[in-house]
This record gives sequence, structure tokens and C-alpha cells, in this order.
Amino acid sequence: ADFVAIEDINLDIEHNTFVSIIGPSGCGKSTLLNIIAGLSSATSGEVIINGQLVTQPGPDRGMVFQNYALMPWMTVEGNIRFAVETVYPKISAREQKRVIKENIQLVGLTGAENKHPHELSGGMRQRVGIARALAINPQILLMDEPFGALDALTRGFLQDEIERIWEQQRKTAIMITHSIDEALLLSDRIVMMTKGPAARIDEVLEVPFPRPRDRTTVEHHPAYMELKQEMENHLYRETRAVEEARIH
Repeated sequence: ADFVAIEDINLDIEHNTFVSIIGPSGCGKSTLLNIIAGLSSATSGEVIINGQLVTQPGPDRGMVFQNYALMPWMTVEGNIRFAVETVYPKISAREQKRVIKENIQLVGLTGAENKHPHELSGGMRQRVGIARALAINPQILLMDEPFGALDALTRGFLQDEIERIWEQQRKTAIMITHSIDEALLLSDRIVMMTKGPAARIDEVLEVPFPRPRDRTTVEHHPAYMELKQEMENHLYRETRAVEEARIH
């Protein structure tokens, strides 16, 4: 029989909102993101962005990967330039330079332009990944566990950076995460998925915290503990179901 990763997914995402998708390992979160990115095709159903059917990757979507996906032989500047040239082949040298400089500055990498990925820490590599995704000026920023490979401290710094950048640019953002705190800090809505195979959306939580946000105000908001508890219960229930399915 064919393997069904996700099914009956019906999700509307409004412009300029930040949406996180959370669920147990193997529930098809990355599959869903790859379909939105146009990197994978859905066997049924469709993804529509601004009235246009998604059939392949496009410049309207910028992607940030967990493993950074940088070209190891290119410098920081080179990685970003490659993305800009691919999407905007007719861009003038002057404009290209401005875009690259602006995005390197945005993620706090000024001074590291000529370094190669192997000379950078994990956090710095992911800053390059974020700058590269934003440099093509996409309408939608897609992030697949962007901080999953980082230590807790670096992860915290980059969450704060994403919050700051999002407040500046207000792009539509869709992020896959395992982290409840990360989802609560960054999101307007949190999509909670059931276990796979044939994973579906269990519930969509509205996050009421005012913006701009910081950790302290979020954690002291009256709704914080209630939302956190609800998400913990959901993840515990779904992860336990995965474990039980493995045993039986």
C-alpha cells in the first residue's frame, strides 16, 4: 500500500502572519512545508498562494533549512549573491551589492562577508541561511526547524533575531518546530498536528500576546501557562500514541 504522510489538511494562512506547525516526530510537518515550498508534490489537493497554484519552487517563497544548506565553497557574500542572481538575473551590480549588504547587516554578520561556512559557528551559518532567504525578498518565509541543530543559548539569540526581523518586515512566515516556547514566542497561530502516518491538523491555537514581543512579557501573559499546558498535553498524547504503535 502507498504510504500516506499527511491527509485532509485544510489550512488558510493570512498575509503577514507568523504560523508555527508543531507535532510529534514523523507527523509529516516537513512534508507539508516542502509541498508549500514546491519541493514536493501533493498526491491530491492543492496549495494556492495569492490565487496561484503552487507546482514548483518560486521566488515568492524563501526557505530556511535546519542543516543550513549553504554552498561550502562559497563565502557568506557568495552564498547570498548566488540566491539573488538566480532569482533576479537582470539585477544591476549596484542594486545587487545593496541587497547583499543590507541583508548581511540585518542578520548581524557585517565583517564576516568573506568567511566560508566551515569558518562559522552553527548560529552564524543559520544567520547566512536566513539572510539568503530574505535577500530574494519573498512574500513568504518558510523555515524547517531552523534552530533545531543549535545549542539552547544560540537558539534563544536567533529566536530573538527572527522576532526582531519579523517585526521589521512583517512577511508571512511558516515555521516547523519541536519547541513549544519557540512557537509561543514567535507565532500568531500554532497548528498542532496529530501523529503520522496520515497525520492531520488536530487544532489551531490563536496566540494572543501583543507585539512586539520579548520573552519576559510573553511568559508573564495570563494566557501563557494555559497555552503551554495545552500544547504539552497534545504533544505528550500524540508522542505516546506513536510509542504505543511501535510496541504493538
